[in-house]
Amino acid sequence: QVQLVESGGGLVQAGGSLKLSCAASGTTFDSYTMGWFRQAPGKEREFVGAITWSGSRTYYADSVKGRFTVSRDNAKNTAYLQMNGLKPEDTAVYYCAAERYYSGSYDTAFGSWGQGIQVTVSS
Repeated sequence: QVQLVESGGGLVQAGGSLKLSCAASGTTFDSYTMGWFRQAPGKEREFVGAITWSGSRTYYADSVKGRFTVSRDNAKNTAYLQMNGLKPEDTAVYYCAAERYYSGSYDTAFGSWGQGIQVTVSS
């Protein structure tokens, strides 16, 4: 397994931007697909976006497509979630997750998870 630590969350006004980071340790980072998920109060955890192990492919939930960008720096063992055009409905706890050579979006397929970080968007 890989250990994951998120950072960069906080409070932002609607229309603003935030960039989350997910630092990984304990494994060969460049063999892991990195995913981002979120969970709002009273709702189920949902897929946000992901980037494959080589960085060759990214894919997103329809709700964030065109606003959010997932990237990674394998030299720094870090994945990122750039969030632009934030809306109040983006308010949630955001989690990064990792799984070796996976190219889907099912949360149950990801074996390693960060502790989560709060993102709050005010209207």
